[in-house]
Amino acid sequence: MNFQITFHTKWSDFDPNRHMRHTAYNDYAAEVRVRFFQKHGLSINEFAKLNIGPVLFKEETSFIKEIHIGENITVKMELEGVSKGIERWRFNHQIFNEEGKLAAEIKVYGAWIDLIKRKLTAPPKKFAEIFKDLPKSSNFIEIELKNKK
Repeated sequence: MNFQITFHTKWSDFDPNRHMRHTAYNDYAAEVRVRFFQKHGLSINEFAKLNIGPVLFKEETSFIKEIHIGENITVKMELEGVSKGIERWRFNHQIFNEEGKLAAEIKVYGAWIDLIKRKLTAPPKKFAEIFKDLPKSSNFIEIELKNKK
């Protein structure tokens, strides 16, 4: 089962060509990630208390169909990969237009950063339970971490 949210798009999401700005797609994907973690007890304030935050290494967007001004969209999120200790992760977001047709796909690869040390870190153990609740993509993999030298 997917984690998904339907959004009412807003005027500022669109460009002079009357279709959605390229960066608006990524903004909606990020909003879905934030809402997933909020739903599972990790609000932005909770992240701050834990001195941890997400950091993206790569964000890749494929545009398939236009979304026009006034359309609503549905954004689905799946976990495409995660390391054993949840240190690294990869999410896949699919954005659908009102007709239910795939309009864009966004893949993000990231990790967790200690907000005090400003270094990559492993998250607290409770993150493992939250990641178990994430729907997995059909091409889900375990991400292997390279050994530190």
